[in-house]
Amino acid sequence: MLKLIRLEWKKNNIIRYVRNVLIMDIILFLMILASAGELEAIDTEILYGKSMLKAGVEMFTNMSFVVFTSTMLASFIVGAYKNKTMNLMFSYPISRKKILLSQMLSVWIFNFTALVLTKMLFYYGLAAAKGYAHILAAGIGLNSSMFYAEIFVDSSVTVSVSFIALLAGLKMKSSKAAIIAGVILVCLTQGNIGQYTLTGNIPFLMTLIILSAVSVFLVLYKLETRDVL
Repeated sequence: MLKLIRLEWKKNNIIRYVRNVLIMDIILFLMILASAGELEAIDTEILYGKSMLKAGVEMFTNMSFVVFTSTMLASFIVGAYKNKTMNLMFSYPISRKKILLSQMLSVWIFNFTALVLTKMLFYYGLAAAKGYAHILAAGIGLNSSMFYAEIFVDSSVTVSVSFIALLAGLKMKSSKAAIIAGVILVCLTQGNIGQYTLTGNIPFLMTLIILSAVSVFLVLYKLETRDVL
């Protein structure tokens, strides 16, 4: 499986995605740094009981990686079906489920790792810049083990939820549909209407996790006997 995952990264030129993540991170960090003082000036904890600065980091990074994961799924899997390269891959003496699972894992591992590193770099960057950017960076809790546990759990959930977009893309036979589904997921998970938001709503997040698991199951269901799109 690890060999197949590495082959997927090589085939899809993973260095290009590393570059894109770095560019996205630089832009996001500059945006957050520029608005850090304003976020800390807000005296109300609006988003899931965290300081506004921390909530801002979580919101911007999660939004970006839901769309980024959806885009990679569209390229790695939906695009392979559209370009008929999946037909060639399924002709190999390897289980179809193993091939498709390796594609999904290659996207999941990359984005989970990238999101965890992004959040850590942002938090440490804000802590290092607080003496220069006139921000306090309070409430981040770099010395707390719960801080790192939250990053790992939240990153895992964020990337996993994005797999709902894969099913949408395959059902509609469109890479654009997968990306649009990712944008809709962003609106549902990170958006708000006035004071109302589903961000941090545990039952809602659990529902999305179940839907993502169901999506993966349906993508793999009867794959060995199902006609290629």
